[in-house]
Amino acid sequence: MEIYLLGTRMFMVMEVNERFSFEKEGQGGSAQPKVQEWEELMWKFQQSLPGARPGEKWLRMERIFKLES
Repeated sequence: MEIYLLGTRMFMVMEVNERFSFEKEGQGGSAQPKVQEWEELMWKFQQSLPGARPGEKWLRMERIFKLES
């Protein structure tokens, strides 16, 4: 996982396998104390995107291309 900061916009690049599910990850990860600590820290560097729901900071991006190696 890599995290990049561009001004007040932060984005994360994740490489996951086909078993990964954002829905399952969201159910278990958000309750973990380290995850909560990290999320609170990230709010110091982030601003919500226009159109985001209140408190929503992570939005999925649409992939526009993939480089093959």
